[in-house]
Amino acid sequence: MSAPVIRVERRFAASAERVFDAWLDPVWIGRFMFGPHLRDEQVVSLENDLRVGGAFHYRVTRGGTEIDHTGTYREIDRPRRLVFTWGVDQEQGDLSVVTTEIAPDGDGCVLTLTHALHPDWAEYAERTQAGWTKIVEDLAAAL
Repeated sequence: MSAPVIRVERRFAASAERVFDAWLDPVWIGRFMFGPHLRDEQVVSLENDLRVGGAFHYRVTRGGTEIDHTGTYREIDRPRRLVFTWGVDQEQGDLSVVTTEIAPDGDGCVLTLTHALHPDWAEYAERTQAGWTKIVEDLAAAL
């Protein structure tokens, strides 16, 4: 079974630096990726170790269950490229990789997000596509 790849592209009326920085700032992550203003959940903690090899943990509570979205930064090239692994709780590893590429475009920029899912997650491809699309749209609205 091959690994599905999700792709979301969106133009932003904000600088590449501003869009890039939002992906690494826990305050901004709480505005566009997690929180009760986006879905029925409460943020427990949003923690980053901002370096290549550093980990992040974005913990939320949904339906009485704590969920830890976690990963490791593989590449941090401000403001062009951010690469990190992505997993939920213990079901992760280095096999699911998200890449955000940001290119200047006039007075704004274009973000292209790709998520190479682990083949075991193939059944979640459509839901993952919808999730990243919403996150990117919510980032645009927050900026």
